[in-house]
Amino acid sequence: MFDVSFTEMMVIGVIALIVIGPERLPKVARTIGHLLGRAQRYVSDVKSDIRREIELDELRKFKSEMDEAAHNVKTSLRETETTIRSELDTTASEANKAFADIKKDAEATSSATPATAAAVAASVAPTASAPSAPADNPPPASSASVPAEPVTSPQQPKTPTTP
Repeated sequence: MFDVSFTEMMVIGVIALIVIGPERLPKVARTIGHLLGRAQRYVSDVKSDIRREIELDELRKFKSEMDEAAHNVKTSLRETETTIRSELDTTASEANKAFADIKKDAEATSSATPATAAAVAASVAPTASAPSAPADNPPPASSASVPAEPVTSPQQPKTPTTP
């Protein structure tokens, strides 16, 4: 610490023996030893406090970096969610429009079918001598297979679970 050699320590010891005297020298040496021990403990406490503060500062920086990264991920997810929702809404509106068009066509076809069937039935009258048989040309099938509800949003198909 002070770079004191052995000969310098001997000179200091001889001077202390002459100045303090042989009776009080052990007590003074003990007191100086206690004071030096306290000083060393104080210095080590200060060093450990500084080390802890540095570690806490590093942890705070790390925490702030992690918070920033989490915020960036949340923002990215929100943007992705918004994009996907807008695409799904667009697709759903297109599907609803297509459904409305199909429904309109089906209603037009089904309203025209009874009139056509009546005209065909009137032109082909069964004779009394002929047994009644089913018509060779049945009327066109109505569009009963068209779904009755519009599509609200596409969902993932459910996979069957096997036990």
